[in-house]
Amino acid sequence: MPRVAVVTGGTRGIGRAISAALKDGGYHVAAVYGGDDEAAQQFKADSGIPVYKFDVGVFTACADGVKAIETALGPVEILVNNAGITRDTTMHRMSFEQWNAVIQTNLTSCFNMSRQVIEGMRARGFGRIVNIGSINGQAGQFGQTNYAAAKAGMQGFTKSLAQEGAARGITVNLVAPGYVETDMVRAMPADVLEKIVARIPVGRLGKAEDIARAVLFLVADGAGFITGSTLSVNGGQHMY
Repeated sequence: MPRVAVVTGGTRGIGRAISAALKDGGYHVAAVYGGDDEAAQQFKADSGIPVYKFDVGVFTACADGVKAIETALGPVEILVNNAGITRDTTMHRMSFEQWNAVIQTNLTSCFNMSRQVIEGMRARGFGRIVNIGSINGQAGQFGQTNYAAAKAGMQGFTKSLAQEGAARGITVNLVAPGYVETDMVRAMPADVLEKIVARIPVGRLGKAEDIARAVLFLVADGAGFITGSTLSVNGGQHMY
């Protein structure tokens, strides 16, 4: 039986590419999304991947959502925590709502989703959890104290949960993308993008598929000796 994989933020950008790569790799995939119904339904029509709408920042919503996925597809053996938002501004202008929204969606969601699947993974003696971090969680970024804190927190979460799961056949790793060609990055002014690309040794922005290939590698059955690791996929922009 193909393994069941769940990808949060799985219908757009990097998450879309991860969902598609997992399906192409032979996995049964459920793509979770939070808001854009039109994009999600278009993705479902294009890919044939079922989509599930719930707020990964809310624990009870995750419990209900994962239950629905497992009822439809079977036990979740692979979880990719990719959901993320930005609310960028400098600290002296940042509201609590801007801080909290990013922490809840980007970091608390990792707990909310992992908690739903970890007991089943332990009981079956197999699990793969991949958290999608960021170069800005490693290096920091002006105007992103909330985002950088959440992504850096994901690294500590990854290393700790990896230690807990290792003896039960569960690996937990983090992929830290650099600047990738997504709607958010493409919306930047051209002169800003030029400066970003100038700092990337390989001379280009990343592609969502670059990140998807890294995830596909880490969730494979044969990747069981890799856990607690951070895989930086950033074109050499930050060597960490």
